Amino acid sequence: MDVQAYKAIVNFIWGIADDCLRNVYVRGKYRDVILPMTVIRRLDTVLEGSKEEVLKTKKMLDGAGITYQMEALCGIAGQSFCNWSPFRLKDLANRANQHKLREDFTAYLDGFSPNVQEILKKFKFHVQVDTMADADILGAVIEKFVSPTVNLSPHPVLDDLGGVRLPALDNHTMGIVFEELIRRFSEENNEEAGEHFTPRDVIELMADLVFMPIADQIKDSTYSCYDGACGTGGMLTVSQDRLLDLAERCGKTVSINLFGQEINPETYAITRADMLLKGEGAENIAYGSTLSDDRFPSRQFDFMLSNPPYGKSWKNEADRLGGKKGILDRRFVTSFAEEGNFSMIPRVSDGQLMFLLNNVSKMKEQTELGSRIAEVHNGSSLFTGDAGQGESNARRYMIERDLVEAIIALPNNMFYNTGIGTFIWLLSNRKDARRRGKIQLIDATTLKSPLRKNLGQKNCWLTPELREQVVRLYLDFEENEHSKIFPNSAFGYWKVTVPRPKYGESAEANPCTCPQGERTGSPLRDKKGNLIPDKELTDTEQIPLDYPGGIDTFIEAEVLPYAPDAWVDEGKTQIGYEISFTKHFYKPVELRELSEIVADIRALEAETEGLLEEVLGK
Repeated sequence: MDVQAYKAIVNFIWGIADDCLRNVYVRGKYRDVILPMTVIRRLDTVLEGSKEEVLKTKKMLDGAGITYQMEALCGIAGQSFCNWSPFRLKDLANRANQHKLREDFTAYLDGFSPNVQEILKKFKFHVQVDTMADADILGAVIEKFVSPTVNLSPHPVLDDLGGVRLPALDNHTMGIVFEELIRRFSEENNEEAGEHFTPRDVIELMADLVFMPIADQIKDSTYSCYDGACGTGGMLTVSQDRLLDLAERCGKTVSINLFGQEINPETYAITRADMLLKGEGAENIAYGSTLSDDRFPSRQFDFMLSNPPYGKSWKNEADRLGGKKGILDRRFVTSFAEEGNFSMIPRVSDGQLMFLLNNVSKMKEQTELGSRIAEVHNGSSLFTGDAGQGESNARRYMIERDLVEAIIALPNNMFYNTGIGTFIWLLSNRKDARRRGKIQLIDATTLKSPLRKNLGQKNCWLTPELREQVVRLYLDFEENEHSKIFPNSAFGYWKVTVPRPKYGESAEANPCTCPQGERTGSPLRDKKGNLIPDKELTDTEQIPLDYPGGIDTFIEAEVLPYAPDAWVDEGKTQIGYEISFTKHFYKPVELRELSEIVADIRALEAETEGLLEEVLGK
């Protein structure tokens, strides 16, 4: 479907809200009707062609006294769902009696199979039916959705001569329609930055980064793909398309099972409906919080792609897990670095790293391919948290296990509801030999193409050519202005506590009067003879793990010349990790030549010559 046809569908559906709901719903509630009705109409169009046969079969089964009919009716419908009510949606469009319309529309909804009923329940749509019926707008809404001027069917609408009057709406484009509607509703409601959908150009880049490096390793097999924050399922469907396309080009026959979990009931319902329509195993889409109620605790996956919420509190999940200090979930508290309970739990204001850790816990360890992960995060995951804190420990866990292949900085304003900087993390537990022990940083912030019209805050996109350029930077694994390669240790440091002793009370003990921090006077000791540290003079040093000679050499060279009485409190030394793109890709502004500056000054003097005398003369 071309862009104009797709936009026409979105605009038509968007217009229904203004035409029918304006005086009954506040704008923030339009989505409560429009989204489920869009789902219902899509399901309805898929079932229209088989409706008569389904009803005939139902009549036969009723006559035979068969109570369990779903499997047979779905078989006749050719789908994993069906509707055995006597109505199609367009049959209800001309009901004049509102009471009869409410009754028949309710019967129509109740005629859907249980897997669709669960979707409608998550939308809480029966409440909206009552609201619309009471306000006498239910009929108008139905008439709009069955209008002959718009096609929500996977089949084209033909004219009298057999030509295509309205193009078919394939499942992929239907998913984009849903996302565009949700984006517009979110923009209307001023939803916070973390609650946004991933643009398709970013998803396609992530899919390429996950699959392209292993294209020649694809076999005739079944693979699995998982998204623990699946939203409307865009990551999963694009990933499926990419893998199938690669397999076809390589002459391989593959299938891919899609798994996802989503906490928002509305977007969960849309994903579930999408999977029903595709026959992709809707039962593999779970509802609930991935952090506090992991619905796939024992499963491992070949590929994992996700855009988890960032800058968003996960306090409710923390409480359900036993409180932040009481969490024992092995995805987030594990045995590592000689610690039995190595905690990687971040502050409750931002849980995005926990989604990445959840994926790491689901990596396959016994297969040749292992697992590959791509996740979008904001900059917080790179540097928030001091040594020993949850965020730093999470980075340490992934880096010291040599799982991080690359991190890619995307351009600003790539997302619909936020302009902040974002980064793609790429992880693998089957690194190529050339990547082992190393991390590649790619600065793609300047690789963007402007949009002719902003979509929310999104003012640029990644064209296919730009996506190919980013993927090439990754695959080439070479250093240039956009790509830097570092050993894992380059991102680690020791946080060292450096005390200085407390001295006896005397004028000579004042460190400010002594050169280079030296003292006259005696340092104080406790009963065991240990020096008593002066809390006001205690300092910390951040020493790179790759500092030549390590801690002792650093202290000798950088501390003792200025504080000869200092020492290292070894019991408090901790290891931290942070990643700074600014440090590695910063380009200082080039200073102008002095001759240029002088020339400009002289030009200004010439322009203003005589002006001062003229002003003073007056």
